[in-house]
Amino acid sequence: MNQASKSPLGGARTTARAFFVSDRLNTSGLERGDVLATTPLAFRVNENGVAVLFRYGVVVLIGLNALEEEEFLRGLDHRMTGKFARRDEEIAIIELSPEKEDQIPPGGPICLQSLSPDRLILICEALAKSVVLARHEREVASVFDTTEPVARELAQSGRMRGSRRSILKNIGGALLVRHRVSGPVEVEEKPDVLWDKPHLERLYARLEDEYELKERAESLNGKLAVIAESAQVLTDIIDTRRSLRLEVIIVLLILFEVLVTIYQLAMGRHP
Repeated sequence: MNQASKSPLGGARTTARAFFVSDRLNTSGLERGDVLATTPLAFRVNENGVAVLFRYGVVVLIGLNALEEEEFLRGLDHRMTGKFARRDEEIAIIELSPEKEDQIPPGGPICLQSLSPDRLILICEALAKSVVLARHEREVASVFDTTEPVARELAQSGRMRGSRRSILKNIGGALLVRHRVSGPVEVEEKPDVLWDKPHLERLYARLEDEYELKERAESLNGKLAVIAESAQVLTDIIDTRRSLRLEVIIVLLILFEVLVTIYQLAMGRHP
């Protein structure tokens, strides 16, 4: 990691805002001599701002106003794959408190002993993971809203209404969300910064607790397992319906053959 000797920010209090903008973000070619870090890519923007870019589609901007943020994000449009029509955002207030340890008081700002690039990048790591979790939580909730009425109907009547096409749409929606959420973001993965700066592990642990990263990831994984089971159940229902139709067709064919045979026998007795 390349790090400047002074803080990249101009004041004692600033804002960090994370934007989940796309499925993937191409950061190749953005490296330059004054980078603060390469994984994730972090560099200065304008006079006192910092940008941290994550390949899984999150951009975290620190110390920029709204117009500067929009201008910066527009400049990344051509690097976005699967750009979202609606982007998710997460915001944090960062405050310089040299007389205190790094801490996050309840309902207050993130207080740092220094606004060093390493500390700022750790905050960006936590914000990026939190904003990704927020979007995935919403997508998973939408699948549950779709599958819950189906499960209720099965529990109450033992059968499920709907055509094969509607069932397949439910399966497709569930699998799509499961694929999307099981993407490249490893919430429990240790940020690269901590390998070089282990003394900052306590700060990151506090950030994990503040944004409940591990708990939310575990809850999400549990719901993904339920989605997978739901998709399997719907698939089994389709297979059962297909088998039942085949059995009915076979029975009808046998019945038809019997009727034809009876008719032929009857006609043979009455020449």
